[in-house]
Amino acid sequence: MNPFYHIPYYPAFDKMTPANADEALSRLLPEANAAIDALETTFVPTWPGLMRPLHDACQPLYDAWGLLCHMLSVMNSDAWRQVQEKWQAELVTFSLRVGQSRTFYQAYLALRAADKTAPLLTPVQRRILDKTILGAEQAGVGLLPERQARFNTLQMDLAKIGTSFRNNVLDATKAFSLTLRSREEADGLPPALLAVAAQAAAAAPQGERPAEPPSPENGPWKITLDTAVYLPFMMHSRNRAARETLYRAYVTRASAGETDNTPLIEQALALRRELANLIGYDTFADLSLSTKTAKTVAAVDDLVARLAAAARPAAGSEAAELLAFARAHGFAEDALQPWDIAFWAERQREHLYDYSDEELSRYFLFPRVLEGLFELAERLFGITIAPADGEAPVWHPDVRFFRVSDTDGAPRACFFLDPYSRPETKSGGAWMNDFRTRERLSDGSVRLPMAVLVCNQSVPVGNTPPVMRFNEVNTLFHEFGHALQHMLTTVDEPDASGVNGIEWDAIEIASQFMENWCYDRATVRSLSRHADTGEPVPDALFDRLVAAKNYRAASAMLRQLFFAATDIDLYARYPRPGWSDADAVKRLNAERYSPAPLVAEDRFLCSFSHIFGGGYAAGYYSYKWSEVLSADCFAAFEEAGLDDDSAVRATGRRYRATLLALGGGEDPMSVFQRFRGRAPSIEALLRHSGLSGNR
Repeated sequence: MNPFYHIPYYPAFDKMTPANADEALSRLLPEANAAIDALETTFVPTWPGLMRPLHDACQPLYDAWGLLCHMLSVMNSDAWRQVQEKWQAELVTFSLRVGQSRTFYQAYLALRAADKTAPLLTPVQRRILDKTILGAEQAGVGLLPERQARFNTLQMDLAKIGTSFRNNVLDATKAFSLTLRSREEADGLPPALLAVAAQAAAAAPQGERPAEPPSPENGPWKITLDTAVYLPFMMHSRNRAARETLYRAYVTRASAGETDNTPLIEQALALRRELANLIGYDTFADLSLSTKTAKTVAAVDDLVARLAAAARPAAGSEAAELLAFARAHGFAEDALQPWDIAFWAERQREHLYDYSDEELSRYFLFPRVLEGLFELAERLFGITIAPADGEAPVWHPDVRFFRVSDTDGAPRACFFLDPYSRPETKSGGAWMNDFRTRERLSDGSVRLPMAVLVCNQSVPVGNTPPVMRFNEVNTLFHEFGHALQHMLTTVDEPDASGVNGIEWDAIEIASQFMENWCYDRATVRSLSRHADTGEPVPDALFDRLVAAKNYRAASAMLRQLFFAATDIDLYARYPRPGWSDADAVKRLNAERYSPAPLVAEDRFLCSFSHIFGGGYAAGYYSYKWSEVLSADCFAAFEEAGLDDDSAVRATGRRYRATLLALGGGEDPMSVFQRFRGRAPSIEALLRHSGLSGNR
C-alpha cells in the first residue's frame, strides 16, 4: 500500500520513497480537485455544511505534501527534490483554486452575516472564519481575471524561488570543507570535535580519502560548514588562518556559481512587492504584518529602536573589553576581525567564569537531558512522557518515538525526535512540525496530536558518550516548547488547534519560554550527570553558568536586531534611492546594529533562508517580539517563587491552561493577558538580558 495514500495515523516513514510519493500525488491531486468541484455545488453555508467538508476535502493532499516536504528536509536527495519540483506548481495551483473560489468566498460572507444576526458559531469557529475570509482576499479572490492570472504566476514563481534558495544553501554548505593534516593545524580543537572531523574524513568520497585511516588523535580532520562543526571550530581553533578561511566560506555560502542565490534575492523581493500591490497593499511588509499581532511597520520599528537603545551602550563596552582582553593575552593587532571574535570571546568567558564550553558539555549527556526535560514537563504541566521506540515507523535509525499522557494516564499526544546532525541529507537548524493535529472526528472521537522535533546536535562518535553543548540543550528546550503548544492544545477545530492559526509573531512564545528553565538550578541539576562521575552540575559551576548567561548579551541582541531591521527594510522600504541592491541595505543596517564588522565579500543574505526560503519574510522581528512575551511569562514563575514547588506547579498549570491549551483559537495578546492579567512589558526581557539599566 502506498504510504502517501490513505495515510494512517502513524505514517509509514520506513516505506516512503520518492517513487511512491510521485504516484500518490498523481492520484491525490485530481481527487482533491474533484472533491472541491463537488463541494461547490452541494455545500450548505453552515459550519458543518461548508467549513469542515472543505477542510476534509483538502486534507489528504496536504497531508501527503507535508510528509514529502518532511522527507526532503531530513533525507534530502536529488530524487526527493525532483518529485517536489515536479508537483510544487500543481500544489500552488490547487491552493489558489480553493482560496480564489468566489462561490466559497460568498458563502463565508453569508455565514458571517448570519452569525452576526443570530450567533451560530463558537468563538474559535468565528476566528477561523474571519481568518479564512482574509486569507481568500489575500489569495486574490477579488481580482479581475487578468490580474488574478498574474497573481497566480507570482505565487508559483515565489514557491520555486523558495525551494531553489533552500537547496542552494544546503548544496553550498555541503560543497565546502577544509582538511587539517597536522596537530599544529588542529591546535585547540576539543576531543569531541576532533572525533567528528576524523569521522568525516573517513567518510569522504573514495578519491578524497587519505591513504591511512583517519583518527581523532592523528587526523586528518575534515572541517565543514555544518553548524555543529563550524561553531565549535570558530570558538576553539587556535589556527587563525583556518578560522579566517572557514569564516569567509561561511559568510559567502550560496553566493557564486551554480548555487548563487543573489539573483533569487532580488527576484523574491520584486515578486513579493508586485504581489502585495496587486491585492491592495503598499508593500509586502504591510501584507505580512496584516496577519500578525504587531500589525504595522511602525510597531516593529519601535520595538527594534527600544531594544537597540538599551543594547548599544553595553555592546560598545563588550567590544572594547574583548579587544583589551585579547591584546592582554597575545593578540597583536589593533582590531579583532570577525573570525577572531568567537575564539577570543570563548577565552574571555572561560577566564571570567572559570569554565569551558567543553567542560560544561561533559555534564549534559543526551539521555539524561531528555529525562530531566520530561521531569520538568511533569512538574510544570502535569504530563508524563514515556519512550515508545519501535511502536511507530521512523525515517532514520537515530529517530526516537515518545508518548505523552496526563499524570492520570489519559493519552494526550505523541512525538518523534530526530536529534543528530546529518549534513549530507538533513537541512541545518532545528524545527518542530505538526504531523497530526488534535481534532474532533465525525464519530465524536478526538484524534490526538503528533509532533516531530528535529535538531542538529553533535553526533556521538564510536564509544564516546552522547554529550550536548549547552547551546544544544537550549535548542532542544526551545523546540520542545513548540511541541508542547502543539500537543497540549484543547482546541478541537484543526485550523486553530495546537500551533495552527497562531499569529506568526507569537509562535515563538512557548518555545522561548522553555529556554528560561535552562538557567533554573533545580532543572539543571535534574538533567545533568557528568559523563565520568555521574554527578550533577555542582552549585559553584551552576552559579558561574548563570553569571555567564548575559555574557555579551548586548552584542547578541544587536545581532538579532540587525537581522530584523534588514528584513523589515527590504520588505517595507526597498528599493529606494541610495540603496543599490539588497546587499547595500544589509550593510547599512550592519553599521547601525551589527556588533561585528562585515568583511567586504560578506554575502550573508544569500544564506538567509528564514526570509527568502522560509516563512519569516517581513517577520524576522517575530523572535524578539515573542521573546518580550516569553520573558514576561517566565517572570510570573519568578514572582511566584522558583523555590516554591507548589507555586511553580500551580503557575505551570495556569500557563498550560492558557498559552499551551488555547492555541490559535484566541488572539495571542488576549491569551497572554489571561495568563498575566495585564498587557506585556519589555522589562522582564531587559532584566533577563542584563540590560534593564541601559535605557
